[in-house]
Amino acid sequence: MSNYFKRVLIIPTAVLVLLVMGYLVTSCKGPVRSGDAVDLSGRIIGWREDNRTGVSSETGLLKSWPDGGPSLIWANTELPAGHSSPAIGNNTIYITGIDKETDVLVALDESGEIKWQTPYGRAWNASHPETRCTPTIDGDRVYVSSGYGDLACIDASSGDIIWSQAASEIHKGTYGSWGIAESVIIDGDKLYYTPGGPETMTIALDKTTGALIWKSPSLNDKPGYISPILVDYAGMQMLINVSLGYTFAVDVSSGDILWRVAHTSRAGSRDLIKCVTPLFHDGKVYVTGGYDSEGRLIGIAGDGRSADVIWNDDVLDVHHGGVVMIDGYIYGANWINNGDGNWCCIKWDTGEKMWEEHWQCKGSIIAADGMLYIYDEKHGNVGLVRPGPAKFDLISSFKIRLGSGPYWAHPVIHNGYLYIRHGKALMAYDIKENR
Repeated sequence: MSNYFKRVLIIPTAVLVLLVMGYLVTSCKGPVRSGDAVDLSGRIIGWREDNRTGVSSETGLLKSWPDGGPSLIWANTELPAGHSSPAIGNNTIYITGIDKETDVLVALDESGEIKWQTPYGRAWNASHPETRCTPTIDGDRVYVSSGYGDLACIDASSGDIIWSQAASEIHKGTYGSWGIAESVIIDGDKLYYTPGGPETMTIALDKTTGALIWKSPSLNDKPGYISPILVDYAGMQMLINVSLGYTFAVDVSSGDILWRVAHTSRAGSRDLIKCVTPLFHDGKVYVTGGYDSEGRLIGIAGDGRSADVIWNDDVLDVHHGGVVMIDGYIYGANWINNGDGNWCCIKWDTGEKMWEEHWQCKGSIIAADGMLYIYDEKHGNVGLVRPGPAKFDLISSFKIRLGSGPYWAHPVIHNGYLYIRHGKALMAYDIKENR
């Protein structure tokens, strides 16, 4: 196996090697560390940084990069292909990929070497079959979904499957043009998943056994290509999700649907793609989708049982690169066409456009330590941007030169390392200041 999944070590200078070796001896051997099964906020590790906001709690990071970018510590260039992001815990990097017709979970050690890989479900076999599910780590277990909606609970140490089920098939789920792209949520003893279809919209399973706890009513709709969020509001916990037709919320204590708001489209828009995890702040939810569909802010009623649109926006129609909210402003990249888009800043309260700038192409975005990290999907350029409503303020950038295919995976920051995925390649860059 090691001959097939080879590791490429990058050694810029002898000095850097000595520095890195010194660090490895004193800090659990590399980019991951023990005790990382749950992040500092106590949340489960998985999709889109801390609590699915896209904003990481990491601090002490470089505020600019040298020419050519930060130091590349290692790269593995022969992973199963995918567009998913890594999740990191238990001294291990977990990532999904596709092997022929099967989705697999791969575990890497702190140097990028494969420890094990486990096939866990049927891969999507139509348009863009590569995996999109980011693993969800809960202590000594990892949870994943496949392109056809197969769920699996996998032992985080051995890779053994603890339980699995064809969840979408069991619950008569339906699919959009690109299958299932959901990274599941673990909440206490429950796992939430979105089959959609005529029978139910959302289900809750016992995370230990996979047994059904409840199923919500149906919205007679297909699931979107997103991963939902779990929020506390109005004295209850609600799962806020986006289907192809609605933004909706589920009371996780019962499975009841609390509210739903239908999507609307601008004239001529296709409005068939909903790939962006919503943002929640102060009783309001921001949702967006590509193809000239409207972005909007939705206000939830004080009792949590209804919701209405506060404003609509025709600037920031994000294709699938995500959004972040910092200091009252939303940042992301809009859709001009499938091969282009601009980087934008709009105001949270009003949807007012602050700036719109063309840089390389649209792409994905996360934030950490007061900076934005953007990854253009066409050319593979990674940019470091200072956020603010005055202008697009690019500080540094570099180009990804490993891997193949579109640059669709969202970046991840962990323990001062920036992880970038491109097809079969995963790279770890040192972005820690004064490591």
